[in-house]
Amino acid sequence: MKKSISLSQYVKKRNGVALGAPESMSNMLKRSLGAGSFHGFWRNWNPIWGYYLSRNVMKPLCQFTPLWLATILTFAVSGALHDVAVSLLKGQVFLFFTPWFVCMSSVVLLSHKWPLNYAHYSLNTRALINGSIIAVCYVISMAIFK
Repeated sequence: MKKSISLSQYVKKRNGVALGAPESMSNMLKRSLGAGSFHGFWRNWNPIWGYYLSRNVMKPLCQFTPLWLATILTFAVSGALHDVAVSLLKGQVFLFFTPWFVCMSSVVLLSHKWPLNYAHYSLNTRALINGSIIAVCYVISMAIFK
C-alpha cells in the first residue's frame, strides 16, 4: 500500500518551498506557466486545490473508471465547485467553469497521449503557449455552451 503524502509535503514537492512560504505564489506561477507541457502546467497549478482534488476525487474515481475518464471527471468536479461558489456569490445559477475545465482536461489528455513538449523554448514562450491553450479552451467552451 502506497504511503499517503501530506499537504505540506505535496506543496513543497510542487512549489519547491514550504506551504505558506513567501515565494510560494511566484514559484507556483513560474513552475506552472513555465511548464514544458500542458500536462505539466496542471501538475503545478494551485497545489493545495490539486492535492485535495487528487486525494478526494481523482484517486477514488480511478478505482472504478479508466484514468482518462477520471481525469475528465476530476476537472468537471473542480469546474462545478468553482461554478457553485460563483453561483452562491451572484445569487443565480452560473455555468462557466465546468465546460471550460472539461475542455482543458481534453487538451491535458491529448497532450499526454501525443506528447507535446515545448520545454526547449524560453520561459516566456512556454508561458505564452500554456496561456494560449487556456484561452483557446475558454473560447471553445464559450462558443459551445453559450
